[in-house]
Amino acid sequence: MVRQEVFLTPEGKRKLEEELEYLRTVRRREVAQRIHEAKEEAGDDLIESAEYEDAKNEQAFVEGRILTLETLLKNVVLIEEEGPTDRVGIGSWVTVIEDDKSEPETYRIVDSAEADPARGFISLHSPIGRSLMGHRVGEEVEVSTPGGIIRLRILSIGQG
Repeated sequence: MVRQEVFLTPEGKRKLEEELEYLRTVRRREVAQRIHEAKEEAGDDLIESAEYEDAKNEQAFVEGRILTLETLLKNVVLIEEEGPTDRVGIGSWVTVIEDDKSEPETYRIVDSAEADPARGFISLHSPIGRSLMGHRVGEEVEVSTPGGIIRLRILSIGQG
């Protein structure tokens, strides 16, 4: 099996570790209690109990998320907070302007596991992230979006 590296900021890694700890220590117990209560309520009709079925589905989800987080955390490569700023790379803060007619926007290029567009954290695999990677200040890139092609000019690149 090929190791799939996951690039995270220290903050992103910490958040995933906290989520994993919460799922292991709190959610597992809550779901187990829910299953226990559903069994008691259902009695002989356990097979037809919607509450029991729902609790078992939740248990499967929690266990699946735990496995996913464990795998992600085993393959973490931390993004250096202080790195080169001459080209856009993983961890870069990039300020761009669209076709010189909009307000500048700033994005942080991160791996999919840490992407959070509401905070400006975009995946390096997203159309914008992929288009910006490797480019320098002053360069223009074309981004293919569902709404058509947009052009972005890179105004600045920073780290951390």
